[in-house]
Amino acid sequence: MASRVPLVLLACGSFNPITLQHMRLFELARDHMHQTGQFQVVGGILSPVSDVYGKQGLAPARHRVAMARLALGNSDWVRVDDWESKQADWTETVVTMRHHYNQILEQHQNTAGAPQLKLLCGADFLDTFKVPGLWRDDHVAEVAGRFGVVCVSRGSLQPDRAVHECDTLSRHRNNVFLVREWVSNEISATEVRRALRRGLSVKYLLPDAVIDYIRRHGLYTWESEQRNKGAVLRPLAQQGAPPETLSD
Repeated sequence: MASRVPLVLLACGSFNPITLQHMRLFELARDHMHQTGQFQVVGGILSPVSDVYGKQGLAPARHRVAMARLALGNSDWVRVDDWESKQADWTETVVTMRHHYNQILEQHQNTAGAPQLKLLCGADFLDTFKVPGLWRDDHVAEVAGRFGVVCVSRGSLQPDRAVHECDTLSRHRNNVFLVREWVSNEISATEVRRALRRGLSVKYLLPDAVIDYIRRHGLYTWESEQRNKGAVLRPLAQQGAPPETLSD
């Protein structure tokens, strides 16, 4: 165990709201990385995107951060970080990774062997790497090559195909770890929001504390779903990709 490389997992996303599936990603990834025999996961970071992301129905960052902290309150290794959510503009994933890696280096400047940092994502996220014009090639190379990616399968999506079809990911495939989810978990934040605005139960899809928070603050209503309607997602606008290349 002492010879293993210490590792921190970072998950970026909307978390709108955080679901049990989001939380399971961390557990699945930790198990997989331990089973490689190479790594010892020493921490996890969940980083909600800022309001400037522009996604339709995106709840204010302060609420998404608060819900995530409630959901992960009992975790002894995953924490919620609000740095990205407080930025004045949308923050590229690679910039968020640099920030957290610099934080890790500062915390371990007087010790030997600072932990590595790898991006934790689902297969749907990995698919975005091959969307023309959405990611800069040098950013993909830095995320996959310098840091590394741990991707958990989701439904019928094939993360190994995403790696195969993206030249940059393929070049760094030895630093892309694909995790198979054998217990199917198809909780969708989009479907959760749809159920909430229709007054349907979402019990056992979200932690009870998150459900209570949503009710107390009146989140995810028909009115709130109109927020950012018609807006182009900030990464699409910034990178110049066609608006239809990303779904909700």
